[in-house]
Amino acid sequence: MVSFLLLLLLVPISLHYFSFLSFAYPFGVSYFIDSGGLSNFTSQFNQSWISDRFYTGGAPGLVAEPHNFEQLQERTIRFFPISFGKKNCYIIPVPNGRYFIRTFTVYDNYDSKMNSPSFDVSVEGTEVFSWRSPWPEDVSKNGAYSDLFAYIKDGEATVCFYSIATDAPLIGSLEIVQVDPLSYDSSTTGEHLILVNYGRLTCGSNSFGSGFSNDTDYFGRAWHSDVDFRAKNSIMKSLSTLKDIKSTVQPHDYTPTHLYQTALTTTSNLKLEYLLPVDTRLDYMVWFHFAEIDPGVTKAGQRVFDIFINEDNVSRIDIFKEVGGFTAFRWHYTVKNLNSTTLSIQLVPVVGTPLISGLENYALVPLDLSTVPEQVLAMRALKESLRVPDRMGWNGDPCAPSTWDAWEGVTCHHNEKESGLVITQLDLGSQGLKGYISEQISLLSNLLSLNLSSNSLVGNLPSRLGHGSLIRLDLSSNLFTGSIPDSLGSSNLQLVLLNGNALEGQVPRALYSIGVHGGLIDLSGNKGLCGVPSYPACPFFWEKGGLSTAAKLAIGLSCVMVICIILLLIYMFCIRKGRNDYDFGLPHDLILKLTPCVVHCPKFFPSLYATTRGGCFFRRFQW
Repeated sequence: MVSFLLLLLLVPISLHYFSFLSFAYPFGVSYFIDSGGLSNFTSQFNQSWISDRFYTGGAPGLVAEPHNFEQLQERTIRFFPISFGKKNCYIIPVPNGRYFIRTFTVYDNYDSKMNSPSFDVSVEGTEVFSWRSPWPEDVSKNGAYSDLFAYIKDGEATVCFYSIATDAPLIGSLEIVQVDPLSYDSSTTGEHLILVNYGRLTCGSNSFGSGFSNDTDYFGRAWHSDVDFRAKNSIMKSLSTLKDIKSTVQPHDYTPTHLYQTALTTTSNLKLEYLLPVDTRLDYMVWFHFAEIDPGVTKAGQRVFDIFINEDNVSRIDIFKEVGGFTAFRWHYTVKNLNSTTLSIQLVPVVGTPLISGLENYALVPLDLSTVPEQVLAMRALKESLRVPDRMGWNGDPCAPSTWDAWEGVTCHHNEKESGLVITQLDLGSQGLKGYISEQISLLSNLLSLNLSSNSLVGNLPSRLGHGSLIRLDLSSNLFTGSIPDSLGSSNLQLVLLNGNALEGQVPRALYSIGVHGGLIDLSGNKGLCGVPSYPACPFFWEKGGLSTAAKLAIGLSCVMVICIILLLIYMFCIRKGRNDYDFGLPHDLILKLTPCVVHCPKFFPSLYATTRGGCFFRRFQW
């Protein structure tokens, strides 16, 4: 995590927003969030900022002396009082990929308490920054920026804040910029490391880049002057050029051209040394940036020097031999097993004088284990259905970072493969919950103990409650209705407290046997239960709060019989009767009167008449 020594070097700066759509840079997803800001705005440098959003809680605030901050996004903050819980987050929807993430943090006595807060910051469930009171005066008053590179794999960039004691964490602004996924040799270092900035220096020039000048850095990086990190035992001089430098602003690091247009060297044949702050618990990746911008060096062998890191000779550099003149050359080295809080980097001359254009130092922070995805879904569903209050701080990952406490009332452990974290216990008794239990609770397959007693929860018990490894279940003194699911007959359960609800119907015999075999079961206070000793017998046609199987079968048979009777009646009174009762003949007198039609009638209506020796007459109609 970043120490105050590092925060001192991350001096206040003005942000420089850039639109990726204006350049050929291929990655265009970015968010620039004005924490505590109430509206979108465009800054004097045509910078676009969005009003505060994506947070889980907290309240907006204003620094005590906003006139001391040139940029609007530095004047407002979002702080997270303990009433919103110990853990609060920004959760931002983004495509999966690699991101540059930068925070601006300032206190400036916004709450008039003259007491800067203590809190920790995590990114993607991994603790990365640590703030402890009292802050250095200049950082407290002017603020500081901290940045890192991290992979997002779940479609959400998560930045969380954890309160120490009862202090209120805070943030001034948050930037998230998508970068080349292969930058900083990620193909070698992998996706399971967060690169935390412990120093990004431009050598021989003033600070520049995003927030310092109009010199664009597509990643949003700010490059600080190296002056404060030079060892004092060397006589140095700066070089600069206006010529273009080849091989800059290219995949995968997109390093800005301006970095290589200045350089630092020494007079005579003296070494050049930098002293960088580090944390001995971590490994570091150091990036060196070179460009031969001295027109007097025209061939290989004229400038050769060795690189020593903590007294170990790690490489020999001949810039011209590697890439020629006025061309960018990058090289990096990973430092392990540190035993000092200061990293010494020396450029020792072999031929001529050493030269360097830029230097970066990143702590390699291993990505912490996170809660397995399906259990995160379950816990989010439970947060919604149980109506968990803000004061419990159910935000971000339920279990990560592992260095923090899990969500209030939640206990976590490693899964069997040690590849993730799982929830093993929920203890939410007497928390004033007024919702219901989501069916998603069945995804908590490692849950051993569930206590939701003495709340005001309603609805039916989930159909799969009790499946898995559940041993202890206490749902007493709530308002649950409906029947007891058969899943509660699990052989793992040793304690079942359902007393003080409004459950009804037949008690599963497997559940009742828990008490018979030495476990503890309490179903008292549920007046509608039946079917086991000490409870009334269930009606023949009633079980589990509904019709029994026998009742359903009887009703089914009755329905079949009624349908059969109806069909029989229809047949008897409609179909059979239709064959006779709807036949009729004309009256006898009419038949006699129509007899002369024998000659003409068949001609026109042969189907209506029949011919006899006596003439013609109407056929009988048949319907």
